[in-house]
Amino acid sequence: MARPALAADPACAAIAWPDAVADQPRRATDPDDPALSAWGDPAIIARCGLEAPPPTTTDCLRVDDVDWLVQELSDGAAFTTYGRQPAIEVLIPDAYAPEPRWLPDLAAAAATLPHTGHSCE
Repeated sequence: MARPALAADPACAAIAWPDAVADQPRRATDPDDPALSAWGDPAIIARCGLEAPPPTTTDCLRVDDVDWLVQELSDGAAFTTYGRQPAIEVLIPDAYAPEPRWLPDLAAAAATLPHTGHSCE
């Protein structure tokens, strides 16, 4: 798993990842880093420490007061927090479709990141 450029940010180091996502238990990551987390098999992957996305026309949805940019992938979907610095990226395989239904599991962790003032609205 690639460690994002801003993974050493104190907000990422302090993030409290959930014990389960999509009813799947948390599993080890390589490297073992507080900014990284994974759950289940196939793995749902979350990485804290990406640059906050600039204003965009990309599809955006709000889940439990956290905004996420949505990118459809050939084997699932990628979600990136919008309006948070640093940002979190979550990759959810299509085995867990519909993928957005699992974002509430990650909302509390994402909500702890500093807000930039940007939002979906």
